[in-house]
Formats: sequence, structure tokens, C-alpha cells
Amino acid sequence: MSVADATSGAGVRLGGEVILPDDPGYDEARAVHNGMIDRRPAAIVRCGSVDDVVSALDYAQRSGLTIAVRGGGHNGPGFGTVDGGIVIDLSRRNRIDVDAGGRTVRVQGGATWGQVDAATHAHGLATPSGIIASTGVGGLTLGGGHGYLSRKFGLTIDNLLEAEVVLADGRIVTASESQHPDLFWALRGGGGNFGVVTSFTFRAHPVHTVICGPTAWPASATAEILSWYRDFLPAADEDLYGFFAAMTVPPADPFPADFHLQKACAVVWCYTGDPARADEVFAPVRAMKPAFDGIGEAPYPALQSTFDALYPKGLQWYWRGDFFRTISDEAVATHARFAEQLPTMHSTMHLYPVDGAVHRVGETDTAFAYRDVNFSQVIAGVDPDPANADALRRWTADYWNATHPHSAGGAYVNFMMDEGQDRVRATYGPNYRRLTEVKAQYDPANTFRINQNIRPAL
Repeated sequence: MSVADATSGAGVRLGGEVILPDDPGYDEARAVHNGMIDRRPAAIVRCGSVDDVVSALDYAQRSGLTIAVRGGGHNGPGFGTVDGGIVIDLSRRNRIDVDAGGRTVRVQGGATWGQVDAATHAHGLATPSGIIASTGVGGLTLGGGHGYLSRKFGLTIDNLLEAEVVLADGRIVTASESQHPDLFWALRGGGGNFGVVTSFTFRAHPVHTVICGPTAWPASATAEILSWYRDFLPAADEDLYGFFAAMTVPPADPFPADFHLQKACAVVWCYTGDPARADEVFAPVRAMKPAFDGIGEAPYPALQSTFDALYPKGLQWYWRGDFFRTISDEAVATHARFAEQLPTMHSTMHLYPVDGAVHRVGETDTAFAYRDVNFSQVIAGVDPDPANADALRRWTADYWNATHPHSAGGAYVNFMMDEGQDRVRATYGPNYRRLTEVKAQYDPANTFRINQNIRPAL
């Protein structure tokens, strides 16, 4: 359908490619990463310019249509789409400009981290992000962003220098420490509550080749290895990162055939320090006698894309998260029990370290409040078969309910489902009230509400 047909009688011109329910390719265009999400928007607008974003916002508000904003579409509860509303799809806005001399990178809001990694790697640089290359830049950043480089260089938001934002009233502003500083504060962890971010400018760091890979043990060793890991990693040099996983060994390289489809616990490592010290750094790891040792040298983008093939678009996902200051002995025992009960090959639990450089930012310096925790946990029930959706939900909820009493109370906002306002408040803690005030200033009508919603202060 033409733009003219889609906007006839609306009194506005809608720019970009407009995809409507009767158009070829609608089902493909409406799909998000989580195959459990099945929503039918009234229109999907693939924006090619910032002006397209402005016109889509205007059209939606004049038409009384709810707005969802989509970058990479990886959001678990499917906030990148909406029944009967308009999806502002930024996927065509994926330009990346690297300033190698200034060690910065400007990224349009529809890019993925794989695209960013490819661009920065050519200059021997990287910006902290997550662990899946197909993840969108926008969603990960606005939630905080933690991954392989976090212990050394902080969260993604700790490396954000400025953002170009389209506000609910159509204004285009730059948010930084010096311009709209209250908005800039809120964007760093407050999710997509405050506008459509059409570009981000990040600090980049010298990172090229890393020493990385998994070490794995049988699931029966989970209690021993997790007890060791929770004490070892926070005391380790910040050049060393490793996330802990309960997993089923995939039937693929680099794992040996006799380990395939076995339940296991693992740590996936990334070392960015002096390669000459690698044997020394990993000596305590190897002292734990892993059944599999896959540590080796690789370009950083290769590490970042390791799990992309295992978790393609369209799988069924149900996940729940929590922050932990430590992993108590009781929690260790719980993890050991559930590691033996993984319901499907793709289902997993990860504990991501969020210490080191992350701790050097105050809890109220950005919207991301939990600066004193050591681990961010996600429990993810995952499978290709929709028939297993209920089983995934039950296992994830049971696991989460068993570990939550040992948590810090809130969660990484990007690891939450649609869990209600109490969970949103708990996640932002002492920053919640200020966030509601910024929301009232920049989005008083709560136009951007398809998210972990922060309601405007009254």
C-alpha cells in the first residue's frame, strides 16, 4: 500500500515504508526475535530518516494509535510491537561512523551490535555491549547494557556521550551532560520511556583480539564450580571477565561429540589484558579441572557472535532476571538442583558479573541504580517448539521463585517480562521518583508506554 493511501484523510504525511496487514511481507515485518510474541500492528513504518520518525509519531498521535518502537526486536516481552498500533521500525537507520582518532562511534538507532563491532574492529576499537551480536543497539543501551567488557570499561551507558532523541511532541533534541542533562540521566538505564533515540554516540576502547572461550564441567559439579566462581571472579583482575551458565552442551563444535547434549555448567571467558600473562590468569581456572577447555585467541567480534547461531530469531523465549550481591550457599544449592532440570536444549541460566568499573559509578549518577551488586542473573526457558511454551514458563518461574529470596530485589530491566509496576519500582529503587519527574517533563501523556513503563509524576 502507498503512503498516500495509508494516510488519506489523516491530515499528515507519513514518511518511510509503510507495511499494512494486507501487504506482502507483513507477517515477516511484524515478527520479533521472541517467537512466543504474536501481535498484529495496524501499521509498521520503516523509517529512513529522522523526519520519518517525527511524521510517524505525529500520525499515530493524531490517529489515537498506540506506539511501539523497534530497533533489533530482541526485547523478551515483545515491546517492539503492539496489537492495533503503529510500530516505528528503525532497522533501516543503521549507519555507523567511527572517529578512530577521537575513539568515539556514532550509531544510528536501528543498528545491531554486530554491525557496530564490525565497524569499530576495523580500527582496533570496541564499545561495551552484550553477548549476542544480533541484539539491537537501542534497547540494550537504554536498559544499561552489560557484557564481556563491563568489568573493565563499565556498562554501555557508562560509555554513552550523547543521544539524538525525537520527543513525544516532535522536537528533535540532543541529550548529553551539557544539553538536556536530566533527559540524558534518564536515558542511561530508564529504557524507551522518554522518546525515540535516533542515534547514540559512544566512547570506544582499544580492543582487538581477546583470549576467550568456554570451560565446562558436568552438571553434577555445579555446586562446587559455582561456589568457586562467586568468590574467584570478583577478586580477579578487571581484565578478566567470565559469565557462569547452566546449560545443555549443544551438538556442535567446539565441544567434543561425547559431551554433546549433556547437562553442564560452564564459564564463558573474555580476557583483554596482556597476552603474556594469560597462562597465569587462567591457572586458577584450569586448577578446577574443567571437562572441556575451549579457551583460545579470537577477534572480539567472533566472541560477540558466538551464540547467534544457537539463538536465531523465532525461538520461544520466556525469561526472568534478578540482581545479586553474592550467591549464597542456599542459592548455590538451588542452582545445582535446577541445572539438572533444564527442560530443553536451549534453556539456560546465566550469571553475568557487573562489578569492577560498573561499581565506580554512583547509584544515582544514572538511572541504572544497582551499582553495588556483583551479578545479574537471567533464567531463560527457550525452545523452537511452540508446544513447549507453557513448560518453559513454568520452569523459568519455578527457578526464579526459588532464587529470588536471595536477590537484591530488582532486576536488569532488559531481563524482565511484563511483570507489573511493583517490579519496575523495585528495579529503579532510589531513582524511580526522579524518573517519573523526567517522564512528566518529556512525555507527560505517556505516549511511550510500550516498555517497562515509568508513569509520569502527577
